[in-house]
Amino acid sequence: MVCASCGLVVGDRIIDTRSEWRTFSNDDQGNDDPSRVGDAPNMLLEGSQLETTIAFDGGKSSKNLSHIQNKMINDKATKSLLQAYREIGTLTDSINAGKAVSDAAKHIYKLVEDARVMKGKSQEAIIAGCIFIACRHNNVPRTFREIFSLTRVSKKEIGRVFKQLEAFLSKQDVSVLKNQAHDKYQGKGSTSADELCARYCSQLRFRNSQRIEKISRDLAGKTSSVPDLAGRSPLSVAAACIYMASHLMGEPRSSKEIAQVAGVSDGTIKTAYRFLFQAKDRLIEPDWIANGQGSIDKLPAN
Repeated sequence: MVCASCGLVVGDRIIDTRSEWRTFSNDDQGNDDPSRVGDAPNMLLEGSQLETTIAFDGGKSSKNLSHIQNKMINDKATKSLLQAYREIGTLTDSINAGKAVSDAAKHIYKLVEDARVMKGKSQEAIIAGCIFIACRHNNVPRTFREIFSLTRVSKKEIGRVFKQLEAFLSKQDVSVLKNQAHDKYQGKGSTSADELCARYCSQLRFRNSQRIEKISRDLAGKTSSVPDLAGRSPLSVAAACIYMASHLMGEPRSSKEIAQVAGVSDGTIKTAYRFLFQAKDRLIEPDWIANGQGSIDKLPAN
């Protein structure tokens, strides 16, 4: 970079941060595609994943190169992994789990495949178990029922595979999360009711969603003091807490509406809610209804 007035060299090493892409397509066809490379290498696959296509022109050298590339592309192990990765991606997308869960599930599947510890087990059950563990460790609450509904395998089979996966991972000096590559795997407990409240509130589309979500999560955290709710499913407890919070804040939702989102019956929600209603005086904090923000009088008896 040179000054046009005095000739002073302002900079002799200027880095151009703009795209360096050029189009190598046929301009006569009006095709302006700058892509001239293949996909980025996938660290979860074996080999260098050569993307160039080598044609066979009759010569001995090109024949050898073409044979090597075909062998690489048609490798059975790689094909099996790619198929499993595609299925994991499809299933995680169907439950809106996100890319982090998908990558973690693929990482777990690769560890299991390399160690060959699940021989004879259904691939579908292994994939479901990998996704379930990945969801837990990425703090993306998904219930066992949701994972089971994605497959055509029995609950007993998935549960058995899940326990074997946890036992295998606990012996490995690895983590299922990318940013904790050197941390040893530690099992996590089942999804709690307060973790489910955030998802269900967002799906019910409250006007004051954040407020109702906070109150329902606080209620769910206090349910351990209600003996009658001990041992109940986190789904029914979360649904009952949202049912109470919605009426408390003046944005009531019926038990049927909440049941459709939570995947439980409205009768189950009302049964859990009755126990919450009996303990309402010690569960509801005064600041929740301060300044007329809510009222206990708005709570239905059932």
